[in-house]
Amino acid sequence: MISVTRLNGSQMWLNALMIETVEETPDTYVTLVTGKRIIVLEKAAEVIAMVKDYYSEIGIHAASIKVQQTEELS
Repeated sequence: MISVTRLNGSQMWLNALMIETVEETPDTYVTLVTGKRIIVLEKAAEVIAMVKDYYSEIGIHAASIKVQQTEELS
């Protein structure tokens, strides 16, 4: 989960695995795989950095590299 801030200033915890897109136009919109869109105060780069950190923390990044290396050997 990553912590983001809604426009009204309240904190919200978001499941990073459910994020489909992050766009900044100029507000930052986070679109989930369910289609729900959330506007947050953080910049898109901040949200993306938090998602990357979360992925590293739970080991998704390392797992995807290992799968890629296995596929290249085949």
